[in-house]
Amino acid sequence: MKFQERVFSGMQPTGSLHLGNYLGAMLKWIDLQKTHDCIYCVVDLHAITVWQDPAGLRQAIRQVTAAYIAAGLDPEKSILFNQSQVSAHAELAWVFNCVARLGWLNRMTQFKEKAGKDRENASVGLYAYPNLMAADILAYRATHVPVGDDQKQHLELSRDIAQKFNNDFSDQIKVAGYEEGEFFPLPEPVITGPATRVMSLRDGSRKMSKSEPSEMSRINLTDDNDTIAKKVRKAKTDPAPLPSEVEGLSGRPEAENLVGIFAALSGSEKAEVLAEFGGRQFSEFKSALAELCVAQLGPIAEEARRRMQDPDEIDRILVNGADRARQLAQPILSEVKDILGFVRPGS
Repeated sequence: MKFQERVFSGMQPTGSLHLGNYLGAMLKWIDLQKTHDCIYCVVDLHAITVWQDPAGLRQAIRQVTAAYIAAGLDPEKSILFNQSQVSAHAELAWVFNCVARLGWLNRMTQFKEKAGKDRENASVGLYAYPNLMAADILAYRATHVPVGDDQKQHLELSRDIAQKFNNDFSDQIKVAGYEEGEFFPLPEPVITGPATRVMSLRDGSRKMSKSEPSEMSRINLTDDNDTIAKKVRKAKTDPAPLPSEVEGLSGRPEAENLVGIFAALSGSEKAEVLAEFGGRQFSEFKSALAELCVAQLGPIAEEARRRMQDPDEIDRILVNGADRARQLAQPILSEVKDILGFVRPGS
């Protein structure tokens, strides 16, 4: 069966969005809304897999929404909403809890990393997080999902869940009018660009993260121009000059990270950056990178701050987006309930 091409992706409202989120996902989101039907979500149900201060969470949902819009997501072109307003996510997640197998979840490396040694005290929600992610995607029969490298395993699980549902209920799916027995698509990852995995400014072997204790490890989309420039200039490097060719970045994670950031922000390739800066000292390169970061990210931060001064308008955008999302998800969920054999009005 050929499914209508549709994009779904989302980010958690846990701390400020940062340069890694922008380069690793949001630039692609902005590009995709020119060519696809796009649904972009603030995934607040995922956020509560670990404890959140309620007032802080409410503020963070609005901050992430403001950053989405400031970065270039158009709530008129794309559907933009927070996940908890559309109950189909949670309802379909329970169905997928009953479709997915324990063995599949036991192989998820992110749970092991996030739960750490005290795994017995982790929430059930953190363990079953990938099933909710599958529901987020498949509630809209999304066909393409822009994800970072660390989410590829979860997307593969979403494909496994979709395939198992299709197989387990193939007869009922055909009765429902899907002659090929395919109710859910197998969503494809969209991973492109020179900086899909942006690393910490303090340690090139670690991913840039909101949870990193040092603020100097990341550039937040809320940072002012002086802070952005300071963080770039203080970014960790090695003593050797920049190489002239990409092969020369091997074994130099901090250098590779900064070159990748420059390439992504300037819309070029790493080889082009090295052709310009190869042989130069990092002090000179970092001055150019700081200038580029300020030029690209400064206006986003300023617009996000402006948006946050009108929380009622942010809420209006989220409510409108949720209404549009519900119109897509509810009919799909109703069909799922019929396929499963649930009794409901009109079934």
